[in-house]
Amino acid sequence: MSKRYPIIAVTGSSGAGTTTVKVAFEHIFYRLQVNAAFIEGDSFHRYNRAEMREVVAKAQGEGRTLSHFGAEANLFEELEELFRQYSQTGTGQRRYYPHNWEEAEPFGQEPGTFTPWEDLPKDTDLLFYEGLHGAVVTEKVNVAQYVDLLVGVVPIVNLEWIQKIHRDTAQRGYTPEDVTETILRRMPDYVRYIIPQFSLTDINFQRVPTVDTSNPFIARDIPTPDESFAVIRFRDPGKFHINFPYILAILRDSFMSRRNSIVVPGGKMGLAMEIILEPIIKKIMEERQALLGTESHGRRPGGRA
Repeated sequence: MSKRYPIIAVTGSSGAGTTTVKVAFEHIFYRLQVNAAFIEGDSFHRYNRAEMREVVAKAQGEGRTLSHFGAEANLFEELEELFRQYSQTGTGQRRYYPHNWEEAEPFGQEPGTFTPWEDLPKDTDLLFYEGLHGAVVTEKVNVAQYVDLLVGVVPIVNLEWIQKIHRDTAQRGYTPEDVTETILRRMPDYVRYIIPQFSLTDINFQRVPTVDTSNPFIARDIPTPDESFAVIRFRDPGKFHINFPYILAILRDSFMSRRNSIVVPGGKMGLAMEIILEPIIKKIMEERQALLGTESHGRRPGGRA
Protein backbone atom coordinates (compact mmCIF):
# COMPACT_ATOMS: atom_id res chain seq x y z
CA MET A 1 0.00 0.00 0.00
CA SER A 2 1.16 3.53 -0.71
CA LYS A 3 -0.21 6.91 0.31
CA ARG A 4 1.95 8.62 -2.30
CA TYR A 5 0.91 6.32 -5.16
CA PRO A 6 -2.39 4.69 -4.09
CA ILE A 7 -4.01 1.81 -5.94
CA ILE A 8 -7.73 1.07 -6.20
CA ALA A 9 -8.89 -2.30 -7.51
CA VAL A 10 -12.38 -3.41 -8.50
CA THR A 11 -12.49 -7.18 -8.83
CA GLY A 12 -15.24 -9.50 -9.94
CA SER A 13 -16.01 -12.48 -12.14
CA SER A 14 -16.79 -12.25 -15.84
CA GLY A 15 -20.29 -10.84 -16.15
CA ALA A 16 -20.40 -9.67 -12.54
CA GLY A 17 -20.93 -6.01 -13.41
CA THR A 18 -17.55 -4.49 -12.55
CA THR A 19 -18.06 -1.97 -15.35
CA THR A 20 -20.94 -0.43 -13.37
CA VAL A 21 -18.60 0.23 -10.47
CA LYS A 22 -15.99 1.61 -12.85
CA VAL A 23 -18.53 4.19 -14.07
CA ALA A 24 -19.25 5.22 -10.47
CA PHE A 25 -15.53 5.72 -9.87
CA GLU A 26 -15.22 7.73 -13.09
CA HIS A 27 -17.94 10.10 -11.83
CA ILE A 28 -16.12 10.44 -8.50
CA PHE A 29 -12.76 11.03 -10.17
CA TYR A 30 -14.34 13.76 -12.32
CA ARG A 31 -15.88 15.56 -9.35
CA LEU A 32 -12.72 15.33 -7.25
CA GLN A 33 -10.45 16.11 -10.23
CA VAL A 34 -8.49 12.90 -9.78
CA ASN A 35 -6.12 11.97 -12.61
CA ALA A 36 -6.22 8.16 -12.65
CA ALA A 37 -4.24 5.61 -14.65
CA PHE A 38 -6.74 2.95 -15.79
CA ILE A 39 -5.82 -0.72 -16.04
CA GLU A 40 -8.05 -3.33 -17.71
CA GLY A 41 -7.69 -6.74 -16.13
CA ASP A 42 -8.19 -8.57 -19.44
CA SER A 43 -4.99 -7.00 -20.74
CA PHE A 44 -3.08 -9.30 -18.38
CA HIS A 45 -4.35 -12.46 -20.04
CA ARG A 46 -1.48 -14.58 -21.31
CA TYR A 47 -3.01 -15.55 -24.67
CA ASN A 48 -4.91 -13.72 -27.39
CA ARG A 49 -8.26 -15.15 -28.49
CA ALA A 50 -6.90 -17.50 -31.18
CA GLU A 51 -4.09 -18.74 -28.94
CA MET A 52 -6.54 -19.30 -26.09
CA ARG A 53 -8.70 -21.57 -28.24
CA GLU A 54 -5.63 -23.66 -29.06
CA VAL A 55 -4.35 -24.03 -25.49
CA VAL A 56 -7.86 -24.78 -24.17
CA ALA A 57 -8.31 -27.53 -26.78
CA LYS A 58 -4.89 -28.95 -25.91
CA ALA A 59 -5.66 -28.90 -22.18
CA GLN A 60 -9.00 -30.62 -22.73
CA GLY A 61 -7.26 -33.28 -24.81
CA GLU A 62 -4.95 -33.89 -21.86
CA GLY A 63 -7.83 -34.07 -19.41
CA ARG A 64 -7.03 -30.69 -17.81
CA THR A 65 -9.09 -27.55 -17.34
CA LEU A 66 -7.75 -24.18 -18.40
CA SER A 67 -9.59 -20.85 -18.22
CA HIS A 68 -9.15 -17.10 -18.03
CA PHE A 69 -9.80 -17.37 -14.30
CA GLY A 70 -6.66 -19.39 -13.57
CA ALA A 71 -2.93 -18.77 -13.24
CA GLU A 72 -1.92 -20.65 -16.39
CA ALA A 73 -3.85 -18.28 -18.66
CA ASN A 74 -2.82 -15.03 -16.98
CA LEU A 75 0.24 -12.90 -16.28
CA PHE A 76 -0.14 -12.80 -12.49
CA GLU A 77 3.54 -12.06 -11.90
CA GLU A 78 3.45 -9.11 -14.31
CA LEU A 79 0.28 -7.77 -12.68
CA GLU A 80 1.87 -7.97 -9.25
CA GLU A 81 4.98 -6.24 -10.58
CA LEU A 82 2.87 -3.41 -12.03
CA PHE A 83 1.16 -2.89 -8.67
CA ARG A 84 4.49 -3.02 -6.82
CA GLN A 85 6.18 -0.62 -9.24
CA TYR A 86 3.32 1.86 -9.26
CA SER A 87 3.03 1.84 -5.46
CA GLN A 88 6.71 2.76 -5.23
CA THR A 89 7.31 5.06 -8.20
CA GLY A 90 3.95 5.90 -9.82
CA THR A 91 5.14 4.26 -13.06
CA GLY A 92 4.51 1.05 -14.98
CA GLN A 93 3.26 -0.34 -18.27
CA ARG A 94 -0.13 -1.32 -19.62
CA ARG A 95 -1.76 -2.60 -22.80
CA TYR A 96 -5.32 -3.15 -24.05
CA TYR A 97 -7.36 -6.18 -25.11
CA PRO A 98 -10.26 -5.02 -27.33
CA HIS A 99 -13.07 -7.58 -27.27
CA ASN A 100 -15.08 -6.53 -30.33
CA TRP A 101 -14.72 -4.55 -33.55
CA GLU A 102 -15.96 -1.33 -31.96
CA GLU A 103 -13.25 -1.50 -29.30
CA ALA A 104 -10.59 -2.68 -31.76
CA GLU A 105 -11.16 -0.09 -34.50
CA PRO A 106 -9.29 2.81 -32.77
CA PHE A 107 -6.22 0.56 -32.51
CA GLY A 108 -6.41 -0.64 -36.12
CA GLN A 109 -6.36 -4.31 -35.20
CA GLU A 110 -8.64 -7.32 -34.84
CA PRO A 111 -10.72 -8.05 -31.74
CA GLY A 112 -9.23 -10.53 -29.30
CA THR A 113 -5.66 -9.30 -29.76
CA PHE A 114 -3.37 -7.25 -27.54
CA THR A 115 -2.05 -3.78 -28.21
CA PRO A 116 1.68 -3.19 -27.62
CA TRP A 117 2.81 -2.45 -24.07
CA GLU A 118 3.12 1.27 -23.33
CA ASP A 119 4.19 3.41 -20.39
CA LEU A 120 1.49 4.67 -18.06
CA PRO A 121 0.72 8.39 -18.31
CA LYS A 122 3.01 10.53 -16.22
CA ASP A 123 2.02 12.29 -12.99
CA THR A 124 -1.17 10.34 -12.26
CA ASP A 125 -2.80 10.57 -8.82
CA LEU A 126 -3.66 6.88 -8.48
CA LEU A 127 -3.91 3.60 -10.36
CA PHE A 128 -7.37 2.14 -10.99
CA TYR A 129 -7.70 -1.55 -11.87
CA GLU A 130 -10.91 -3.22 -13.01
CA GLY A 131 -10.99 -6.92 -13.80
CA LEU A 132 -10.85 -10.50 -12.58
CA HIS A 133 -7.80 -10.52 -10.33
CA GLY A 134 -7.43 -7.28 -8.39
CA ALA A 135 -7.03 -9.21 -5.13
CA VAL A 136 -5.59 -12.50 -6.34
CA VAL A 137 -3.24 -14.37 -4.01
CA THR A 138 -1.45 -17.60 -4.96
CA GLU A 139 1.59 -19.51 -3.78
CA LYS A 140 3.72 -17.27 -6.02
CA VAL A 141 2.05 -13.84 -6.03
CA ASN A 142 0.14 -11.51 -3.73
CA VAL A 143 -1.49 -8.78 -5.77
CA ALA A 144 -3.84 -7.73 -2.95
CA GLN A 145 -1.02 -6.54 -0.66
CA TYR A 146 -0.42 -3.42 -2.79
CA VAL A 147 -4.03 -2.23 -3.00
CA ASP A 148 -5.30 0.64 -0.83
CA LEU A 149 -8.99 0.12 -1.59
CA LEU A 150 -10.33 -3.27 -2.72
CA VAL A 151 -13.90 -3.41 -4.04
CA GLY A 152 -15.64 -6.66 -4.93
CA VAL A 153 -18.61 -6.99 -7.29
CA VAL A 154 -20.37 -10.26 -6.53
CA PRO A 155 -23.93 -10.85 -7.80
CA ILE A 156 -25.38 -14.20 -6.78
CA VAL A 157 -24.01 -16.78 -9.18
CA ASN A 158 -27.19 -17.40 -11.22
CA LEU A 159 -27.51 -13.68 -11.91
CA GLU A 160 -23.82 -13.51 -12.77
CA TRP A 161 -24.30 -16.28 -15.35
CA ILE A 162 -27.38 -14.59 -16.84
CA GLN A 163 -25.44 -11.34 -17.21
CA LYS A 164 -22.49 -13.13 -18.81
CA ILE A 165 -24.62 -15.07 -21.28
CA HIS A 166 -26.47 -11.94 -22.40
CA ARG A 167 -23.30 -9.82 -22.62
CA ASP A 168 -21.21 -12.36 -24.52
CA THR A 169 -23.96 -13.19 -27.02
CA ALA A 170 -25.04 -9.58 -27.61
CA GLN A 171 -21.66 -7.81 -27.54
CA ARG A 172 -19.00 -10.40 -28.27
CA GLY A 173 -20.61 -12.64 -30.88
CA TYR A 174 -20.68 -15.92 -28.96
CA THR A 175 -23.52 -18.45 -29.05
CA PRO A 176 -25.35 -19.35 -25.81
CA GLU A 177 -23.87 -22.84 -26.10
CA ASP A 178 -20.34 -21.40 -26.29
CA VAL A 179 -20.90 -19.27 -23.19
CA THR A 180 -22.43 -22.17 -21.25
CA GLU A 181 -19.43 -24.37 -22.07
CA THR A 182 -17.09 -21.60 -20.90
CA ILE A 183 -18.96 -21.23 -17.61
CA LEU A 184 -18.70 -24.95 -16.91
CA ARG A 185 -15.04 -25.15 -17.91
CA ARG A 186 -14.13 -22.23 -15.65
CA MET A 187 -15.75 -23.60 -12.51
CA PRO A 188 -12.64 -25.17 -10.89
CA ASP A 189 -10.65 -21.94 -11.42
CA TYR A 190 -13.65 -19.88 -10.27
CA VAL A 191 -13.59 -21.68 -6.94
CA ARG A 192 -9.81 -21.55 -6.59
CA TYR A 193 -8.95 -18.05 -7.84
CA ILE A 194 -12.05 -15.84 -7.94
CA ILE A 195 -14.08 -16.60 -4.81
CA PRO A 196 -11.19 -16.27 -2.29
CA GLN A 197 -10.64 -12.66 -3.33
CA PHE A 198 -13.94 -11.61 -1.78
CA SER A 199 -12.67 -12.43 1.69
CA LEU A 200 -9.94 -9.81 1.15
CA THR A 201 -12.00 -7.01 -0.36
CA ASP A 202 -12.77 -3.94 1.75
CA ILE A 203 -16.28 -3.55 0.33
CA ASN A 204 -18.46 -6.04 -1.55
CA PHE A 205 -21.45 -5.06 -3.67
CA GLN A 206 -23.74 -8.04 -4.24
CA ARG A 207 -26.90 -7.75 -6.34
CA VAL A 208 -29.65 -10.19 -5.34
CA PRO A 209 -32.65 -10.48 -7.72
CA THR A 210 -36.20 -10.65 -6.42
CA VAL A 211 -37.41 -12.58 -9.48
CA ASP A 212 -36.90 -16.22 -10.44
CA THR A 213 -33.39 -16.91 -11.76
CA SER A 214 -33.39 -20.62 -10.96
CA ASN A 215 -32.40 -21.61 -14.52
CA PRO A 216 -29.99 -18.94 -15.80
CA PHE A 217 -29.41 -20.79 -19.08
CA ILE A 218 -32.94 -20.17 -20.36
CA ALA A 219 -33.49 -16.65 -18.98
CA ARG A 220 -34.69 -14.33 -21.74
CA ASP A 221 -33.59 -11.13 -20.05
CA ILE A 222 -31.49 -9.78 -17.20
CA PRO A 223 -33.41 -8.81 -14.04
CA THR A 224 -33.59 -5.02 -13.86
CA PRO A 225 -32.11 -3.04 -10.96
CA ASP A 226 -35.65 -2.46 -9.64
CA GLU A 227 -36.12 -6.24 -9.56
CA SER A 228 -33.30 -6.68 -7.08
CA PHE A 229 -31.64 -5.58 -3.87
CA ALA A 230 -28.00 -4.70 -3.35
CA VAL A 231 -26.21 -6.11 -0.29
CA ILE A 232 -23.19 -3.99 0.64
CA ARG A 233 -20.72 -5.58 3.04
CA PHE A 234 -17.81 -3.78 4.73
CA ARG A 235 -14.98 -6.03 5.94
CA ASP A 236 -13.85 -3.44 8.51
CA PRO A 237 -16.24 -0.46 8.76
CA GLY A 238 -13.75 1.39 10.99
CA LYS A 239 -11.04 1.37 8.34
CA PHE A 240 -12.80 4.01 6.27
CA HIS A 241 -15.01 5.47 9.05
CA ILE A 242 -18.25 4.38 7.37
CA ASN A 243 -21.14 6.61 8.48
CA PHE A 244 -24.02 4.13 8.55
CA PRO A 245 -26.70 6.54 9.89
CA TYR A 246 -25.94 9.01 7.08
CA ILE A 247 -26.11 6.31 4.40
CA LEU A 248 -29.40 4.96 5.75
CA ALA A 249 -30.87 8.47 5.88
CA ILE A 250 -29.88 9.27 2.28
CA LEU A 251 -30.91 5.94 0.75
CA ARG A 252 -34.62 5.54 1.37
CA ASP A 253 -35.87 2.00 2.10
CA SER A 254 -32.37 0.79 2.97
CA PHE A 255 -31.63 -1.10 6.17
CA MET A 256 -28.82 -2.85 8.03
CA SER A 257 -28.92 -6.64 7.95
CA ARG A 258 -25.76 -7.10 10.02
CA ARG A 259 -23.40 -4.81 11.90
CA ASN A 260 -21.26 -4.48 8.76
CA SER A 261 -23.88 -4.87 6.01
CA ILE A 262 -26.41 -2.55 4.39
CA VAL A 263 -29.22 -3.59 2.04
CA VAL A 264 -30.42 -1.01 -0.50
CA PRO A 265 -32.96 -1.16 -3.34
CA GLY A 266 -31.24 -2.32 -6.52
CA GLY A 267 -32.21 0.82 -8.39
CA LYS A 268 -30.15 2.86 -5.93
CA MET A 269 -27.03 0.71 -6.17
CA GLY A 270 -25.14 3.22 -8.34
CA LEU A 271 -26.07 6.08 -6.02
CA ALA A 272 -25.05 4.00 -3.01
CA MET A 273 -21.67 3.34 -4.59
CA GLU A 274 -20.99 7.02 -5.10
CA ILE A 275 -22.21 8.01 -1.62
CA ILE A 276 -20.03 5.37 0.02
CA LEU A 277 -16.94 5.59 -2.19
CA GLU A 278 -16.53 9.34 -2.70
CA PRO A 279 -15.56 10.15 0.93
CA ILE A 280 -13.06 7.28 0.83
CA ILE A 281 -11.43 8.55 -2.37
CA LYS A 282 -11.43 12.09 -1.01
CA LYS A 283 -9.60 10.95 2.13
CA ILE A 284 -7.06 8.98 0.09
CA MET A 285 -6.36 12.07 -2.03
CA GLU A 286 -6.11 14.34 1.01
CA GLU A 287 -3.56 12.02 2.59
CA ARG A 288 -1.62 11.94 -0.66
CA GLN A 289 -1.60 15.73 -0.97
CA ALA A 290 -0.52 16.10 2.64
CA LEU A 291 2.37 13.71 2.05
CA LEU A 292 3.44 15.48 -1.15
CA GLY A 293 3.26 18.81 0.66
CA THR A 294 5.46 17.51 3.47
CA GLU A 295 7.98 16.17 0.96
CA SER A 296 8.02 19.49 -0.91
CA HIS A 297 8.66 21.52 2.24
CA GLY A 298 11.37 19.10 3.30
CA ARG A 299 13.45 19.51 0.15
CA ARG A 300 16.61 21.57 0.13
CA PRO A 301 17.70 23.87 -2.70
CA GLY A 302 18.89 21.76 -5.61
CA GLY A 303 16.06 19.25 -5.24
CA ARG A 304 17.55 17.04 -2.50
CA ALA A 305 15.78 16.24 0.74
